[in-house]
Amino acid sequence: MAATYFKRFRMEIDLRGLPDEGPLPGDYCLVPWDPLLLREHARVKWECFRTEMDSVVFPCLGDKDGCIQLMRDITQRSQFIPEATWLAVHQSPESRRTPAGIGTIQGMFSGPAIGSIQNLGLVPEHRGQGIGSALLLRAIHGFWSVGCERVHLEVTASNTGALRLYQQFGFQRVETLYRIANTVQSEDEAASFR
Repeated sequence: MAATYFKRFRMEIDLRGLPDEGPLPGDYCLVPWDPLLLREHARVKWECFRTEMDSVVFPCLGDKDGCIQLMRDITQRSQFIPEATWLAVHQSPESRRTPAGIGTIQGMFSGPAIGSIQNLGLVPEHRGQGIGSALLLRAIHGFWSVGCERVHLEVTASNTGALRLYQQFGFQRVETLYRIANTVQSEDEAASFR
């Protein structure tokens, strides 16, 4: 097993002057936090991250049970912010199935008037349609509604799609961090994740 360092950025946004929330495509909706949705958030989190670099950096994201435990850990803390925790749901017009969760975001306090975004994720087949932006903006408005003035998050430096999204909303890089992860992959594979 080899140790690999992953470069990550801590990014922050000042919540004064928030943009309004825009419309979602017709087959999508955002569902507020409900404890009955814990397992659905966990399932979606696993679907979003299991093949992504973040599952190497944070192995619990690549494991179904790990995602359930992570959701329990987040939602049972006194710092948990239900107003900043949302599930994106898709209902195909031709499908008679129950609407399926396809995106998730959670929020927590990290200090007085400071929020922290946890695990914004969208399953790959629903990316590029503005759903991630809608989830992020809804969470940001949730942070504001409970008195947060700033919000921060961490993102792996090589995740260019996520970096673009956060920068589009005004997040600024404030710190560079290095996270160590034990990996069993080849050096070429590890280099592709950095």
